[in-house]
Amino acid sequence: MTKTSTAGHNPLGAHRTGLQWLGSIGGATVPILIIGGLLYAGFFVKPKAQGVSVERPAIEKRDIFYGVAVPAPDMVWAAGNHGKIVRSGDHGKTWSQQTTNVAMNLQSIAAWDVSRAVAVGDGGTVIVTADGGKTWTKASIPSNAAGAKLLRVRAYPGGQSWAVGEMGLALASSDFGATWRSTTAGEDVTWNDVSFVKDTGWLVGEFGRMQVTRDGGATWKAMDGLVKSSLNGIFFRNDNEGVAIGTEGVLLHTRDGGAKWSALPRMVEQHLFDVLWDGSQWIVVGDKGALLTAPASGDKWSDRSGPANTAWHTQIAGSNGRYMMAGYGVTPLDTNQGNDSKAVVAK
Repeated sequence: MTKTSTAGHNPLGAHRTGLQWLGSIGGATVPILIIGGLLYAGFFVKPKAQGVSVERPAIEKRDIFYGVAVPAPDMVWAAGNHGKIVRSGDHGKTWSQQTTNVAMNLQSIAAWDVSRAVAVGDGGTVIVTADGGKTWTKASIPSNAAGAKLLRVRAYPGGQSWAVGEMGLALASSDFGATWRSTTAGEDVTWNDVSFVKDTGWLVGEFGRMQVTRDGGATWKAMDGLVKSSLNGIFFRNDNEGVAIGTEGVLLHTRDGGAKWSALPRMVEQHLFDVLWDGSQWIVVGDKGALLTAPASGDKWSDRSGPANTAWHTQIAGSNGRYMMAGYGVTPLDTNQGNDSKAVVAK
């Protein structure tokens, strides 16, 4: 009978060897699992933001606005630096920013109604909207306007509009600003403002220069100016009566369609930037809070600037005593309040 030898066979020893083997594998695997978990967390697990994010205001302290339009009593558009356009439906109590896809500074804005508006600015920028500013699109401009700074745009009934600026540009549109044509040959002068009554229009600009058209811009004629300093604004309230304003407080008035202009004594030394006829009174705004008003006749002007300050306003729009001014921010103005202590009578 053959006996099977059991020498060298130790089940307990074999079991212990297995545990040791598993332990060695486990010891090597744990660091790998930890490292893998950390890598997974780093790449795929994102921390959740705590608290509520703060939305940036539509108008910030650094914003500068050069143009403003008030097509309805409580509805306001303002345009300014870096292509920014904001809109308010409650006379400036709250604002919303609109997307323009423009980086150039916008110098002026005008509106036909609460849906249709046009804005112009640096680099030949002209943008228009027909849906209240939900979308702004670039307009078609003539080649000689490309790259030029456009300083002022005005809107007139029936979709008519005019824009002026550097290089003697005077552009016209008859389709709510969608397409533009040049009405001047171009020259080394900057036109700062334009005003039309039917087919008669006026341009004012550098060095006190003026031009007039009687045929809707088909031809322009240079006029002798009273001053050699820049004229920044002009407005005609009818065929005969108009006001022009300029640097260092220049204030001009005409009663005969511009055939003859009268210069008023300068009420302020500040530069004047914009003049408005609102249907009942003349209003002029400018540097360091300059504010002048006059009745329809234009023969008695009141200085309502109040104490000198550092504020400046480049454009004013509105009616019935409620206005908005463009400058550092968009500032409301109530002409029922102010200082009427100083007045000058035109001769």
